Parts: sequence; structure tokens; C-alpha cells
Amino acid sequence: MTDTNVNVREQVSPEEWQARVDLAAAYRLVADFGWDDLVFTHISARVPGSDHHFLINPYGFLFEEITASSLVKIDLHGNKVMDSPHMINPAGFTIHSAVHAARPDVQCVMHTHSLNGVAVSAQQGGLLPLSQQSLFVLASLGYHTYEGVALNEAEKPRLVADLGERSFLMLRNHGLLTVGASAADAFLAMYIFEAACTIQVRAQSGGGPTIPIAQALVDGIQAQAQQVTRGLGGALAWPGLLRRLDRLDPGYRD
Repeated sequence: MTDTNVNVREQVSPEEWQARVDLAAAYRLVADFGWDDLVFTHISARVPGSDHHFLINPYGFLFEEITASSLVKIDLHGNKVMDSPHMINPAGFTIHSAVHAARPDVQCVMHTHSLNGVAVSAQQGGLLPLSQQSLFVLASLGYHTYEGVALNEAEKPRLVADLGERSFLMLRNHGLLTVGASAADAFLAMYIFEAACTIQVRAQSGGGPTIPIAQALVDGIQAQAQQVTRGLGGALAWPGLLRRLDRLDPGYRD
């Protein structure tokens, strides 16, 4: 561990440090699963105990390089609230600050430009009920029309309205967004979202007719999801995912 890492850990609360470790882990996992887009997407986490501060990636770092200490702490206006030599992605700030300001229940916001996610976001029908994975998403899915690179403050209320109280948002012609009460929940939601999109693209590429799941099953999935996954289920999968990361490279904890 470098002196810089020690200094960051000494300057923050144990709760914030844990949030940093979990967020860094989420970045590493996104890279490991192949959902990253070089340096051009982002995940954010609210600083525990704060309504106005959150953590986001240093712009220009590959996701596989993110560490707990390299994350940048900013406020809802994009101002750094802790010394950092790194800048942030302004488009990431626009999207994430909008969600964090509107959803106090959300601790983590995850956004990806995965190939399968963008492919489905460009389809007129959006996500179709073709798999069990898709049903969990359809139980809490909104859509947001593409308005260009997310730099316009005026887009924020429309994005927030399209998300509403949901956990999943498909950004048309752009990508996927999930929210959760923890980094674990946001990651698991993205795993399911990406899986549903990948299955849809593969099913459609087979060339034959697909079999949609009956609407009655779509309508009843939310209660089943609560029973099977204890909410989004992040707490079930997260410890094993961290063990996987620790075997690959525990450096995200620095």
C-alpha cells in the first residue's frame, strides 16, 4: 500500500472506506465480466451518512485499475470535496448526480455501454419477455429516450422521471442503468439486466420465431423475485464475487 492510499484511508470514516472498497470492487467486476467501455462508463456510490457527497471513478482510469483510494469524492454540483489529482467524467456526473439527488434510497448507481445492452436498447420493442432473467428486469424497468451525450442539465428531470422508483432503466441507443441500496445490489441487477439482453440477442440471431413468456407470469414475477433473491439478492452473491476478485487481484482494496 502506498503512502497515498494510507492517507486516504486515514482521512475518511470506516464506513466510507468500506463503501470505497465495495465500489472499487464493482468497477473491477464490471471489467472482469467484459461490460466496461474502456474509460467511458461509470459507477457511483453515495458516501455513507451524506445526502450530498458521492464517489465516482477518476476519468481516464481503466476499470481494472480502480482502487478504493483512487475514487474521487464530489458533491451534487460536481465539486471535489476531498483533494484528488484526478478529474471526473462530466457525462457521468450529469447522470449520477440526477439519480442520487432524486432517490435517497439509492446508494449505488451503475451505468454501462455493454454491446448487448446497447443492441437491445436500439430495438423498438426494448427488452422482451424471453427468459427468466428478463422477467426480473421487466418487473421494475423504465425507458429513457436518447438526448445525446449526457451533458445537458435540462435532461435530468426527464431521466429521473423515467427511472421513477424502479431499479432498472434502459437508456435508448445508449446503454443500461441500475440502482441499488448497495454496490452489491446494483451489480447483481446489472448482471441480470445484461444476461437478459444477451439472451435476447442470441435468441433473435437463431433465425427462428421466439416464444414470449405469458403476460400472467410477467405480472406475477415481482413477488417471486422477492422470495427467491431476497430483494435484488446482492448480499447472497457479493461475498463470493469478492473472493473471486481477491483470487484475481486484491489490489482494488488499496
